[in-house]
Amino acid sequence: MDVWEPWQINPEPHHPVVLHSEDGVARIVAINLPAGEELQEHQVHEHAWLHVHSGTIEAGADGGARRAEAGSILHWNPGERHAVRAVDDALLVLLLAPWPGPGHPSLRHDG
Repeated sequence: MDVWEPWQINPEPHHPVVLHSEDGVARIVAINLPAGEELQEHQVHEHAWLHVHSGTIEAGADGGARRAEAGSILHWNPGERHAVRAVDDALLVLLLAPWPGPGHPSLRHDG
């Protein structure tokens, strides 16, 4: 059994902490997003679940935005473009699964 206690994880801004990464399974990352900063619009190859452990964020997809407070869990489908902006200093826990997802650059083979 693995246990992570987000309140004891203290990632520095701009330095996410990978809590777990297992090929074919999942990757879990803790992110410190200071108030006013954002994860600009992007997409990933995996399902993405984002737990707002503390703080408040605004998250958007497909041109819409929604506010999410501590305790909220958000989900995006693979390839869904989205952005996240911190309203308050926020501690986020991101789960990507399966890791890496189909089409991920690490799965490309040259030849």
